[in-house]
Amino acid sequence: MSDCATSFFDAWRIEDDESRLAKITGAVTENVRYDDPRTPESIIGVPALNSYVGMFSANAPGWSAKVIKSDSISDCLRVTVAFSGTGPDGTEQVQLGQYFLEEDKERLSRIVGFVGTGETE
Repeated sequence: MSDCATSFFDAWRIEDDESRLAKITGAVTENVRYDDPRTPESIIGVPALNSYVGMFSANAPGWSAKVIKSDSISDCLRVTVAFSGTGPDGTEQVQLGQYFLEEDKERLSRIVGFVGTGETE
């Protein structure tokens, strides 16, 4: 598994803006491009990506994102991420997402996310 993917998703649990920014900066390229179903347009660059991940931290305090499965071909990674934390009803909840990541010199240059894992329930 790629260390940059693990570091990037570890940043999702960091509520402090400067600490989260440092973690993301170490994991992605300067002009990283991020897309997922919750972004109406591409997020480009480290500051914008840090702001987006910060919204997750602010809206889901105590939640984390963890890479639970990964594989790769060439410079492309496929990772399954478990987003977990306490839900509004007080129970522990887990939501899965699947991401396709492109690397450039051991840092993420493009991140494309999907809700779920593509498997039928």
